Amino acid sequence: QLQLVESGGGSVQPGGSLRLSCAASGFILGDYTVGWFRQAPGNLREGVSCISSSGGSTYYIDSVKGRFTIFSDNAKNTVYLQMNSLKPEDTAVYYCQAALKSTSVQGMCALTDFPSWGQGTQVTVSS
Repeated sequence: QLQLVESGGGSVQPGGSLRLSCAASGFILGDYTVGWFRQAPGNLREGVSCISSSGGSTYYIDSVKGRFTIFSDNAKNTVYLQMNSLKPEDTAVYYCQAALKSTSVQGMCALTDFPSWGQGTQVTVSS
């Protein structure tokens, strides 16, 4: 069974950090372009950060540049999102997705119409 499982969310104060994990089972995540997406209450889902299959190309939306880092660990078949200097506006449910490796990182982060989504992991930033 092909599956992506998100984890690592939690509640932190502004300025805090979290590391999200996207673990794959049933396929090799390193063969795909992978993206992190988020959806806050009342907002549309948006692509936050994406990474190429090789790990050599990454993309971030402007609001997280310099604060978030996406990276992969092929040995663990996992893609991570390191989130530093968290702000209240980062509060959302975070999801990951995988697409064919021919998908560009910018193109990946622009996609929202995937056939299904996992449960995601909740990130809450509040004082």
